[in-house]
Amino acid sequence: MRTTLQDCLQQAGGDDHVELRYHAKSFRSVRFENGGLEKATTRRRDGVGVRVLSSGTWGFAATDRLDRASICEAIDRARASAQASAPFRTRKVPPLPPAQLAVGHFEEAGVEEAEARSFEERVALVERLERAVRATSSEVPSAKAVYNEIIENKAIATTDGADVSYRLVRPELYVSAVAERDGQRTSVSESVGVTGPWSCLFREPGEVLASRAAQTAVDLLRAKAPEGGRKTVILAPSIVGLLVHEAIGHTVEADFVQSGSVAAGLMGQQVASELVTLCDSGRSEHHPGAGGVIPVDDEGVLAGRTEIIRQGRLVSYLHNRESAAHFGVAPTGNARAWEYADQPLIRMRNTFIEPGELTLEEIIATTEDGYLLDGPRNGQADATGEFMFGVVTARRIRKGVLGELIRGVTVTGTAFDVLRSVDAVSSNFRWDLGSGHCGKGQPAKVDAGGPYIRCRAILGGEQG
Repeated sequence: MRTTLQDCLQQAGGDDHVELRYHAKSFRSVRFENGGLEKATTRRRDGVGVRVLSSGTWGFAATDRLDRASICEAIDRARASAQASAPFRTRKVPPLPPAQLAVGHFEEAGVEEAEARSFEERVALVERLERAVRATSSEVPSAKAVYNEIIENKAIATTDGADVSYRLVRPELYVSAVAERDGQRTSVSESVGVTGPWSCLFREPGEVLASRAAQTAVDLLRAKAPEGGRKTVILAPSIVGLLVHEAIGHTVEADFVQSGSVAAGLMGQQVASELVTLCDSGRSEHHPGAGGVIPVDDEGVLAGRTEIIRQGRLVSYLHNRESAAHFGVAPTGNARAWEYADQPLIRMRNTFIEPGELTLEEIIATTEDGYLLDGPRNGQADATGEFMFGVVTARRIRKGVLGELIRGVTVTGTAFDVLRSVDAVSSNFRWDLGSGHCGKGQPAKVDAGGPYIRCRAILGGEQG
């Protein structure tokens, strides 16, 4: 497909910037719930998205026909769209800055394995795990298991030198359990999503996920409610990932910065403890399999590592080529589109806090009075960095000893204030946000995680 795209660029003519993106996606999904098969689907979408920068304005068109004539016709439509709208655009797109444009082919592990596995094997996996959840306890009457998989093939060509293709696979697994006793009900889910083969997906066996979800749901039936107020908390990688993605990551996406997010005007300032270095990367750093891996973004820019916060100071936003031109910096490889007919937006990839030097046990042992929080249940954050996340499990810590289980916990605060209060960072590291999708006008596969961090935040939750 790269040859076809290059041929179409040669035929495009003119001095405009032209960007061609072939994108094929295959989807598979299986869901078992309460002993029955609820869903078993496969589908595929492929086509070419075209962007043309002409007269200081972007024009976009797409086609699901892959012959040269159809792609060239889409280029003409995109150019005409840009030129027709240019007189009405008050702020012109500046010339795109130089970038590390990719050339060649990138092959992520696991694609051939995924294509070789039968659909029946996926169905059998999900059925087995759903059954394992219900078998854990008689107090678990309801269970669900889901397997999803995306295989992507892309080729990107631009008039200024990108000529690249790649293939990757993103499998994910989700199990949930509902426990009931004496009119009380709790629900717990466990999920994992990766970029790569099943060996990455099942670093922890699926049966372990199933039994842990069920046992945690049962244990929470007996758990106490939390004490509210500002507390010392140790956030597990799952909560750290949600915090850095929702409450920090979105605020530093350059289009949100231009719209007035809390990160606007903070460049170079101390926004976190010196113990905090926060990054976003197209690769899977520290551990393999992160769910948001991309070798190259959808403008053809190599998707390297970007330090957002370095030792507490804000040092970079996340950029596409247009926003990089506006801020006078280099693009960071964060332009991403969900399918061929979508235009690239500034999106995160794998966002994380760098690990520190302490063990989790050392952090707990030096915590006089606090809580260990793990498992995001839900959450929300806004452009001010304020957030509120539900927490699946909390464990009380007194005089350095991990104690009883607490349920119904929420954690709230302002993200930069919470990061300023960090006084301990573990060497333990985990990716923990690879399942599901990030939404911002269109979905995106991302991941987030990090170490355990000790900080201050406000706890709330159910009373009584």
